[in-house]
Amino acid sequence: MVAHHAHSNEEIAMTERIGFIGLGIMGRGMAANILRAGFPLTVWNRTPGRADELVAAGAQLAASPAEVAARSDIVISCVSDTPDVEAVLFGPQGAIEGARAGMLMIDMSTISPQGAQQFAARLGERGIGFLDAPVSGGSEGAARGTLSIMVGGPAELVERAMPVFQAMGKTITHVGGHGAGQTVKLVNQILVVGTMLAISEALVFAQASGVDLEKALAAVSGGAAGSWMLSNRGPQVIRRDWRPGFTIDLQQKDLRLVLAAADAVGAPMLVTSTVFHLYRTLQAAGLGHEGNHALIKAIERLAGIEVGTGTTNGGRINE
Repeated sequence: MVAHHAHSNEEIAMTERIGFIGLGIMGRGMAANILRAGFPLTVWNRTPGRADELVAAGAQLAASPAEVAARSDIVISCVSDTPDVEAVLFGPQGAIEGARAGMLMIDMSTISPQGAQQFAARLGERGIGFLDAPVSGGSEGAARGTLSIMVGGPAELVERAMPVFQAMGKTITHVGGHGAGQTVKLVNQILVVGTMLAISEALVFAQASGVDLEKALAAVSGGAAGSWMLSNRGPQVIRRDWRPGFTIDLQQKDLRLVLAAADAVGAPMLVTSTVFHLYRTLQAAGLGHEGNHALIKAIERLAGIEVGTGTTNGGRINE
């Protein structure tokens, strides 16, 4: 019994039970960090095997999103797209079937801002809180707990969720009302793909010009041209390591959301739409499962050059 006195009742009351739906490339690392932070955790994933490591570490496995909600105070979803969020929240055996008034649902997927607003309204009718809290930082950030989290919704709910967000991320920004988190995530994606296109052109130019790619990266990474994408994805490109921090297929889904949202507000998307079409050529070639930095392959094909292959003649293909 003595051990119990180490925790005041107030502390015990503060530890909310967390549910996590969706253990993909991002969700698995995020859920592991919630568990590591000491929260009681219940998980569900369409493919149950994805939960094995978490269950071994102390998480409970639920048979459905409804069961996750029944066992939790805060339920987090991290799935692929707007219809997937709708299915796990409102579909058969969806979280809403096990939910109670006073609960909080947090969607950390990247979906349409309008979708987030509609889900917030539907949950609100049942007295259930909602936040849209998409993330950036790739699988690395998910694993390390250093994600950037952009949150849309009421301030008091953001405050309630803060201890859980802090388990998963480093930069947590309340950016506005429902849907604003998703809008800011789309801002993030515009910057990510535009940067990757510039990196692709720069590296193909460097390769064609015959300079040492690693030295070139070292020279520019610390200056005005430096960026997270350049430092993290540039070296991967040179090594021809296409393992995904974020896949082309998911990046493309986000760009579809960007182009639809930009069309709705009348914002021009010259670079982003170009990247969308370049990614489409890579998807057609069966490369959708590769990392979003494989965008460079589209530029390499236009140039007839491969970057970082260590070949002579500027890495020309088929010469």
